[in-house]
Amino acid sequence: MNIALIAHDAKKKLMQNFCIAYRGILSKNDLYATGTTGRLIEEVTNLSVHKYLAGHLGGAQQLGAAIEHNEIDLVIFLRDPLTVKSHEPDVNNVMTLCDMHNIPVATNLASAELLIKSLDRGDLEWREMYK
Repeated sequence: MNIALIAHDAKKKLMQNFCIAYRGILSKNDLYATGTTGRLIEEVTNLSVHKYLAGHLGGAQQLGAAIEHNEIDLVIFLRDPLTVKSHEPDVNNVMTLCDMHNIPVATNLASAELLIKSLDRGDLEWREMYK
């Protein structure tokens, strides 16, 4: 499965800790991330992450294009809902595209853990039909 990982600045440390905790599951999949998030994940996990541009420099748009081309199976996007971002339209577009293309998306730690455990159990194998 192709998993996209995105985190707002205030959630990057949480994303690193999430990836450390679930390194075993993540290592069995192909990982994609916006630039800074991907670099930070690689630093603490030694996992290989395909990195797009930084989110505010076009990475969210690149991820959106991958979703539109059915190249992403699962999105974990740890959002900071309390801080307004200048690139918020691009980020909202990613979530809209996930809805349009039936891509499971987690926006907080609780839903991310549910999705990653579901992935490990094989509950997301239905995504293979879309390829």
